[in-house]
Amino acid sequence: MRTPMQGGLLPVQAGAGPVVRIACDESGFSGTNLLHPGMPTITHASVDLSVDEAAELVGRLGAATESGELKSGRFLRAGRKDWFQEALRGRAYVHVVDKRFFLVTRIVDMVLYEPSYASGTRLTQGQRADAVALAQAVRESSGLLPAFVELVRTKRRRPASETVERFLAAAEHVVEVEPARVWALAARLDEDDREVPPPLEPLLPALAETVLTWSGGERRVLVTHDEQSALTAGRLARLQRALTGDGGVSPLAGFAMADSRDDPRVQVADLLAGLARRQGVDESLLTPTSWKAPKGAAP
Repeated sequence: MRTPMQGGLLPVQAGAGPVVRIACDESGFSGTNLLHPGMPTITHASVDLSVDEAAELVGRLGAATESGELKSGRFLRAGRKDWFQEALRGRAYVHVVDKRFFLVTRIVDMVLYEPSYASGTRLTQGQRADAVALAQAVRESSGLLPAFVELVRTKRRRPASETVERFLAAAEHVVEVEPARVWALAARLDEDDREVPPPLEPLLPALAETVLTWSGGERRVLVTHDEQSALTAGRLARLQRALTGDGGVSPLAGFAMADSRDDPRVQVADLLAGLARRQGVDESLLTPTSWKAPKGAAP
């Protein structure tokens, strides 16, 4: 028996402009283990297909597995990559996140600037130059990223007296940080301040970038997403508020969970995310702000 879907956002009232409906899934999610050498990237894919269009596409790709799903490895072995991408051109996006570079951006967003749910999105694009510069420096300091992970880990947290000092020692000669800001961040995490975005969850800013890409500043976006524990109702509500523009309307119009076994749109997004992570996709399918590691940055 399947468990009920968790999380979500009720759609906002109609009348605030045009709406686009998208379905999303990810590939490469490894929880908070962002330094896993076997999964260097996470990909978040989205499509605006109707249920019928998605079902037809899945049917043309081939028979499903016994679980009712078609997995990317199966159709890749059948040599359908180019056909699949062409079928989705103009109807899909993939947001690619290099996990090590994501950690670098989190150091910039949370230690050098003020943490917010807008962190890591194009709304804080002005901070990316600092992140690129730090990414180059991290190559010379293998201990900085693990020290940051220990500093901001929300589960099995070690005392701040240990994690802050370790991070400050690792940051020395790599990036100039104010110790008071590091201590303040540790205190907010210890107090479970919900206004601080989960530091080790790249899926939230990836979802935000997906929404902003589809919105284009002109449309609201209704999201159907494969069930994902990181996307809680509280986090989604805070993200929705963070994305709200000057007009008081958020591009994230609503959010619902779905099972890919039941929704062919989510299944197509799952296939696209898997393809992008394993083999890459055409540049035309990538979001304009995909977080690919800068040249020369630590691998």
